[in-house]
Amino acid sequence: DSCMSLPEIDSETVIARTQKWVEKTVIGLNLCPFAKAAQSKNQIRYTVSSAQDTDALLLDLISELRYVSKIEADVTDTSILIHPGVLTDFMDYNDFLDVTEAALIEMKLEGILQIASFHPDYQFEGTEIQDPENYTNRSPYPMLHILREASVAKAIDSYGDVSKIPERNIELLRNMDAAAFKKLKDLL
Repeated sequence: DSCMSLPEIDSETVIARTQKWVEKTVIGLNLCPFAKAAQSKNQIRYTVSSAQDTDALLLDLISELRYVSKIEADVTDTSILIHPGVLTDFMDYNDFLDVTEAALIEMKLEGILQIASFHPDYQFEGTEIQDPENYTNRSPYPMLHILREASVAKAIDSYGDVSKIPERNIELLRNMDAAAFKKLKDLL
């Protein structure tokens, strides 16, 4: 049989694993100082795309962008679109980020929404694959995190100087002992 069967995506497991990663890594290590408030108010929406190709993923992204742009922030402040069946290769995923930006522009949502990127094999330009700083953007599955620009601006206003957050995160991960770093990697 020339048809390859694709593994079934268990949305509940994908969401549970992603929520655990957000709780233990993003909030637990304070990688994003703004995540805790949204989490505690149940304002993070987790959606699993069953897409197996980029065309289907783009349709799911457009649908999620529409949803977030129309719903009140106190209901859903941010959304994580998890897509375990497509863009598992980081370079393909990275190339797709241009498509996500084009979708924001096409939908006239640039400056209203933004998309942050997370991937199991995330690698910043100029780093080695095993460098600790890559783990600031590594997640259990490929995902696109939709944020409201107004919420980001409000969080920045209340937080103060955010320019030091990436630096602080890199330092935190570089100085993590082996056992703690293994726990972090085990969440992925």
